[in-house]
Amino acid sequence: MLLEPLPEQAPLRKQLKDAARASRGKHDDEVSERDRVRHERLAQWELTVGIEIHAQLNTSSKLFSRASAEYTDVPNAASWPFDLAVPGSQPLFQPAVLVPAIRAALALKCQIQRRSKFDRKHYFYHDQPAGYQITQYYEPLARDGHLVLTQQDGLGEKDGGKIEIGIKQVQLEQDTAKTQEQDEVTSLIDFNRSGHALIEIISLPHLHTPEAAAAYVRKVQSILYAVDAATTGMELGGLRADVNVSVRRLDDNTSNHSYSGVGGLGQRTEIKNLSSFKSVEDAVRAERDRQIDVLESGGTIEGETRGWSLSAPGVTRRLRGKEGEVDYRYMPDPDISPLYIHPEVVEHLREHLPPVPEQLLDMLCANYGFTVVDAQALLALDNGGRLLWYQDIVAHLKVRENDVRSRLGVQVGNWVLHELGALLTTTETQWHPGLIDSQQMADLVSLQAQNKLTGPSAKRLLRILFDGDKRSVAEIAEEENLLFMPMTDEEYDALADAVIEANSSEADVVRQNGKQAKGKLKFLLGQMMRQGDRNRIEAQRAERILQTKLSPVGA
Repeated sequence: MLLEPLPEQAPLRKQLKDAARASRGKHDDEVSERDRVRHERLAQWELTVGIEIHAQLNTSSKLFSRASAEYTDVPNAASWPFDLAVPGSQPLFQPAVLVPAIRAALALKCQIQRRSKFDRKHYFYHDQPAGYQITQYYEPLARDGHLVLTQQDGLGEKDGGKIEIGIKQVQLEQDTAKTQEQDEVTSLIDFNRSGHALIEIISLPHLHTPEAAAAYVRKVQSILYAVDAATTGMELGGLRADVNVSVRRLDDNTSNHSYSGVGGLGQRTEIKNLSSFKSVEDAVRAERDRQIDVLESGGTIEGETRGWSLSAPGVTRRLRGKEGEVDYRYMPDPDISPLYIHPEVVEHLREHLPPVPEQLLDMLCANYGFTVVDAQALLALDNGGRLLWYQDIVAHLKVRENDVRSRLGVQVGNWVLHELGALLTTTETQWHPGLIDSQQMADLVSLQAQNKLTGPSAKRLLRILFDGDKRSVAEIAEEENLLFMPMTDEEYDALADAVIEANSSEADVVRQNGKQAKGKLKFLLGQMMRQGDRNRIEAQRAERILQTKLSPVGA
């Protein structure tokens, strides 16, 4: 009896690959469908976000005492009686805190108020021993500012190319003490931070996406750094954000809730003490989705304060009901006189205001030949410290601005961003201003610009400087035999002839095919570079010699 042949089957490996591909395709289709449904759902709602940013000012003393504002890791070592709310102690306003505060307000396009005053915001918590915080609720330092965000700041497509966020006010206030939770029943309090001078920057509810909220906080921090108003940001706890989030259905015109006094918006909730840009974005997104879920299921949003934890990301959690003006029992502080700021002081600080990020970006691109991407990278590095180092290097080179733009600006930028950046990454080293002296770096760039250093020799010299050598660059280059001594025409000819003779088959291919044999030509060039003195041979000149000697037959 004859058996019918079995149908041909694909090899097992191919079957497994096909099955995996089909599974991925199905998964991708499911993800795509979920994204479509989610997008359609979100399109029915409008998200509105307002943000309160608390930033430590760059001052040497606290707001109402002469205690040092410098960081110390010794608990409670930098506190005066008033910071601890010792009975009988009195506030002593430190006028120097006004300088960075006014700089910040001016950079945010605010109007500095001729008169401002301090109020008491009452609440009891162990990080505020007086039972109240001194702030400026009714008559703040500055009002009516604005900040512009563009795609360069991280705006997504949903926000368009440009949005303007209004800033309601900038006010001075005290920071609280720092709490360290030991266990469920024990908390340790460090009063070193208590009484630090803060500014609170209160935005209007003009933000409508999580990405824009994070971009706003990032932009504010960069401005505060640029004008020397703050020395630390979110990464070190010197800047914290509270976000106010509400949603409303786009076809709902009946809402009678309010958002900071603005009619027609949904009931807001506040998420406190966000300490990273990612936390801002993720917390806004999570709270938006939670509120939509509640409203779509027929529930209502309560005015409340909520928390966000990095240990349990993805959800906000209720902390307490939202306090209002009545709950805080605001009252003018009877122990502190109003502040009167003379317009001449404001104008002097305005005239001497350091450039803000947009101005620095334009300067790097227009004057120094940077691309926008490289300029943004340089501005973001080391809180602006790398930019200052770059400018010191350029100053040491003593070149005219147009010379910098055409040649040396880009060359210095490449060393500062890419070559040094590669060393920092591979060695896991933290950059600091004393790592390489700016004069040494300028001398290195100058030698290379004069063709006295080859690329490899310059990189080797950079590594020597990176490792801490404090000798002059000229001395290092000479003693390490790094200086470029050009080869003569006769030496190039002799080296090319030797390479061609040792690799005759490759040379014949180049002779027969000319430009079509680029790979063989590059091979021969590589042989010349290996056999020649690396401090003397130039790749471009060596390639020209080879091309001349191996020009195609009959050419």
